[in-house]
Order: sequence, then C-alpha cells, then structure tokens
Amino acid sequence: MSEPATVDTPLKKLVGDKTAKALASHLDLHTAGDLVYHFPRRYDERGEHTDIRSLDVGEQVTVMAQVQRTTVRPMRQRRGNLLEVTVGDGSGGVLTLTFFGNQAWRERELRPGRWGLFAGKVTEFRSKRQLNGPEYVLLGEGGDGEAALSDDIEEFAGALIPVYPAAAAVPTWVIARCVRVVLDTFTPPDDPLPSGVRASRKLVGLGVALTEIHRPSSKEALHQARRRLKWDEAFAVQVTLVQRKHRAADWPARPRPARPDGLLEAFDARLPYELTAGQREVGVEIAADLATPHPMHRLLQGEVGSGKTVVALRAMLQVVDAGGQAALLAPTEVLAAQHHRGMLDLLGPLGRAGELGSAEHATRVELVTGSLGAAARRRALGEVASGAAGIVLGTHALLYEGVDFADLGLVVVDEQHRFGVEQRDALRAKADQPPHVLVMTATPIPRTVAMTVYGDLEVSTLSQLPRGRSPIASHVVPAAEKPAYLDRAWRRLREEVAAGHQAYVVCPRIGDGPISDEEPPAEDDNGRRPPLAVTEVAPLLAEGPLRGLRIGVLHGRLPADEKDAVMRSFAAGDLDVLVATTVIEVGVDVPNATVMIVLDADRFGVSQLHQLRGRVGRGAAAGLCLLVSEAAEGSSARERLDAVASTSDGFKLAELDLEQRREGDVLGATQSGHRSHLRLLSLRRDADLIRDARAEAITLIEDDPELARSPALAASVAALVDEDRAEYLEKG
Repeated sequence: MSEPATVDTPLKKLVGDKTAKALASHLDLHTAGDLVYHFPRRYDERGEHTDIRSLDVGEQVTVMAQVQRTTVRPMRQRRGNLLEVTVGDGSGGVLTLTFFGNQAWRERELRPGRWGLFAGKVTEFRSKRQLNGPEYVLLGEGGDGEAALSDDIEEFAGALIPVYPAAAAVPTWVIARCVRVVLDTFTPPDDPLPSGVRASRKLVGLGVALTEIHRPSSKEALHQARRRLKWDEAFAVQVTLVQRKHRAADWPARPRPARPDGLLEAFDARLPYELTAGQREVGVEIAADLATPHPMHRLLQGEVGSGKTVVALRAMLQVVDAGGQAALLAPTEVLAAQHHRGMLDLLGPLGRAGELGSAEHATRVELVTGSLGAAARRRALGEVASGAAGIVLGTHALLYEGVDFADLGLVVVDEQHRFGVEQRDALRAKADQPPHVLVMTATPIPRTVAMTVYGDLEVSTLSQLPRGRSPIASHVVPAAEKPAYLDRAWRRLREEVAAGHQAYVVCPRIGDGPISDEEPPAEDDNGRRPPLAVTEVAPLLAEGPLRGLRIGVLHGRLPADEKDAVMRSFAAGDLDVLVATTVIEVGVDVPNATVMIVLDADRFGVSQLHQLRGRVGRGAAAGLCLLVSEAAEGSSARERLDAVASTSDGFKLAELDLEQRREGDVLGATQSGHRSHLRLLSLRRDADLIRDARAEAITLIEDDPELARSPALAASVAALVDEDRAEYLEKG
C-alpha cells in the first residue's frame, strides 16, 4: 500500500520524475498540495457544446467537440498528405484540425461521431478557425452507448469532465490523470474553519470539497465544493484585513482638529464656487478622522472631475492649521507640477507666506521633483525641513533620503494604483508617528473590490460632478471596416480647432527605444502589427490630415523640463493638438480641449479609456472622444470599446473592467510575482459570499484578535494570504 500523501509531499514521489518536472516547469506545481489546489477551469459534459464561435485567435484552448468529417489531400509544397478534421460543438461552431505528414492511423482514429478533448492554439486561415497539430484525447465512440475508456482517460469516466488550466506541454488530461493518482492516497489537512462557522454557513468539510472539485459525483456536490473553497479564499482575505484594521485602531497619531479662523476657513471664504453636497459631506468625514488620536486611513474615490483635489487641499489646510505639514505624492512630474500651479491659484495670498501681499496666516506650497536644479532643490528642502512649507507636492523624489519633514501629519496619495506599496510606505516612514493617510483614485472601484482590497480603509465616494462640467460623447471609429470614418474623425478634429478649441491624439506607444511602463510591448504573440507610436504618428499627422495645425508631442521619455514646457504651451493655447501617450491619463486639466482621438483604442483597458476621455469636456464646451480601432465587429475587444462608448458611468465600466481582468491581480499577485491565490472567488459574482465572510471575520477577530485559539485557521490564512500579499494589503 502506498504511503499517504500530504500537502507537502513532492510530486516526483507520486507521479514520476518526468511528469513532475513538466508540472513544475510549465505550471509551477511542485507538491501534492499545489496540484490538489490547481482547480479545474470549467467542466464539460459529453454532448454539450463548448461554443467554438467565442474562441479568440491566439488563445490556447481546450475544447470538447465531435468529429464531423475528415479529408485527406496531398500537400502542394512538399511530399506527403495533409489530414483535415472538422469538429463541431453542437452550436454551429466548427474548428479545423490539421495534421501534416502521412498519418493514416489518425484518420482511422478520428472517425465521424467520436467525441474528444482537443487542445492547441487557435489560428485562422482563409477565414476558418483551426488548431494545427493539436493534442487530443478521445472520450468514447459516441452514439447511444459508451465504449470502454482506456486506462489513460479513466479520470473522464464521470458525467462531468474537468478541464484544467494547462500548458501546451502538459494538457488537461495529463493533469487530470496526475490528480487522480494523488487523490488516491491524499490525506487532507485538518479542517481549519471553525466548526461554528461551518455549521452556521452550511459548508462541507475541506476533504470532501477537495475531492468533489476534481471528481464531482454530481452537479450539486460540485456546487457545494466550490462554495466551500470560495469561502476559504474570501474568509482568509477578510480575516487578514479585519486583523489589520483592528491593529491600526491601536496605533497612536497626533490629532489634527479643525481650528476656527484658520487657513481652512479663509480658503473656504475665497473659493470662487460653491462646494457640491458630496464634497461637503466627505469633508466632514475627513475632518472628523483627522481630529482623532488614531491615524486616518481613508480611500477617496470619485469620477474624473468630481473635485477630489479640492477635498484633499481642504484636509491639508486643516493639518497645517493644527501645526503640521501635509505631503501629496503624484505619479508623474506633469501631474505634480499641475497640482502645484492649481493649488497656488486656489490659495492665492494664503499660499505665499513671506512674499509681498501674502495673507497674515499664510503657508508655503513647495514642489519637490527629480528635475529640480541643485540650488532650487536646496531651497525647497530647507523650507520642508524647517516646517515653513506647510504643503509639499512631489513625485517619488519625496521618498529619497535628504527629504526631511518638520512634522508630517498627512500623506495624500494621488492615483494610488500608480504607486508600489514600498513607495507609499517610505513616505509614511518620514513621520515620527504614523501620519493620517488619504489615498485618492479617479478609477471607480466596484463594491466587492473595495471590500476585498481596501477592507481596512474607510471609503468615501464623490459621485456628483461640479457645476459647469460638460457632457462627453464617445464613438467607436472602425478604421479597418470603414476607412472613411477615420478621415471624418480628422476633419472633425480640424473643425474643433477652427472653432477655437484644442485636441488630444493618444497613442499606446512612445516609439523607438526601450519599452517603458506607459506602453505595451511592440508586438504580441499573434503577429499583429506593433501598436501605433507617438514619435511615428505625430510627423504623419503634421504632413497629412492635420497639416498646418500647431502640433506638440508629450511622452514619458522627454526630459522633465521639456514635458513641463509642452504642457504649459498646450494649457496656454499655443498648441492646437497634443500627440501623447497615457502620460496625460491623470490630472491634466486644459478646459479648452474638447476632442480626443485614441488610436489603437483596443490596446487600452476599460478604466484607462475612461480616465483618458476625462481629459476633455472640462470646460463650457461639450467633449468628444473617438475610439479608433481595427478590432473586428463581434470580437471581445470591439465589444469592450462599444461598452466604453455606450456609457459615461465609471462604476458600470469598473464592473466590466473587473469582469475582464484576472481576479488575482487585485490581491497583488502581479506585484509580488506569485501565482494568484484567488483561484475560485469572483469579486464580481460572489459579492454576497464576500460580505458574509467579512461579517464572520469581524465576529471572530473581535473575540480572538490574533487567532490564538485557532492555530489551524491562522496557518491556513497565512498560506492563502502569504507575507507578500499581507504586506500589500496592509500598505495599500
């Protein structure tokens, strides 16, 4: 009898050295636990279709289909025959399987009527979807009765056939066979979930769940297994977040209460417009947080143009009134410089302490960026260190050694998703005590993401737009199908310029030189042409459809002073058109810009497109955003663009964006370089389960904050939310 396998048993002891090496190198699976937690992506049933029509070219797929016909013909370019096998899924979708060389045995094996699993990369030839030389396993003869299955595919004997995340070298049936071998001797770990939670939530045991998810005895048993394992994921994350929130409540912080007759009151009196009800309400929440002896940790989210900057500035002034300093961390020098100019304009005499005409209780507003000259840097750092600069704005240059604060009381992080956790934490470490923290984002966050990723933050939302913001119309321009539409787009841009307005043209890539963070790779795996580049498009426009217009170029590889000069020229109206990368995505505010043309729009994400188009329509004139794409009608890329064009509701688009992203990205999987541990939990579909898990986590942590009485649960949480992710959640 074989020795029982545990989660730590190396796979080479169970499945053989060669197979274990393949699982390790291609799928990062090393132990029995790794494999048992490598869950099926989906389940097929014989006779049910896979929907071949939905497959994307370039996708590595496994489909269940039935052989319809086979054709053998001689190859033109070389000796031998070509075997073409047409398979269908019952829905009308068909795939052509191609096999090169003389393989008569395949023709005999792949008889019409037989069902099988076929794995390979989807390509297209003469408008037909195909798999070239796919791996496959046949499931039986089909028809009324089932033929006996071979030993190799015994794992597919049940009604529900698991299809695993696989690799070309390790197809799903190899994984299924290995899982069967492991499960035959596997001893599951002790169930870490408290029995009271299991009973009240009607959850099956862990051992049952791990068996049924791989070899389901029925659809109901599979449903219960998935529900239990999803619960484990949700509960681990929520326990981690509730623990951190509980610990943070005990941290000391210096209270920064509002002061009557101070800078904040004077600022409110000189504001040239009335705050929205939402801005006033969020302002009250933040003011109350700042007055407590524990650090504020609040997320402020709001649509592009909802007035987050004014809310943040009012919070900063409250801290300055209380004798402290406030620092705002911006992701780019363009945005930091714009915040500096904007805040100086809003503050007027209140932000010019020590200058002629300054207000009696004024402060100073300093800008610290990497491009400051030596003399300017020394002067700015002196103002920061002495405390004379109550408000400090900057990029990651604020994090460097030598930037010292007299009394840092508030850290504001603008567009928090653009920063790594280490950067945010480095700025917080510059305070003697934990400072209050306000993180802002213009990317609307779905409720379940806020609950799962920002569960240790209080969340405030600005949903109103200030009066005076104009609507933005968005349209998809199908450049490949209707080239005349693209010609019309350039004419439409010229019309806006003729009317005295300005325009943006956005490209996904900078151009020649190393790839930067603001652009995608030059080519993808499917041989599509490189994305359009700023340095290539700008001269073509200047010589072609935009001849005679004043065109500027802006991207991340320009020197900082040149970037700032270009933005100043555009803001001043000295340029008609700005051809740029996503460096303009956040914070750039030019009210006279009314039209944006996004080239290769399908290369951008949903939230990114929503952010980009928020750069127009910021003044009295209506905005227009044209999304140019060669994506075919009906493709997933085109559907995504149609969705962006159909609504300006950022929260609806955030849900769509979440649906299309890998769930694990929100847990810092990409930041830590590890596999995602959200294997089953869907932040979009499992909102109720996440809410229930949070309620149970709060009850548990209030009674046992460090899980001292639940060591098995503590170990399980540590395994599912490892140190890297725990740190990511804590600092995020």
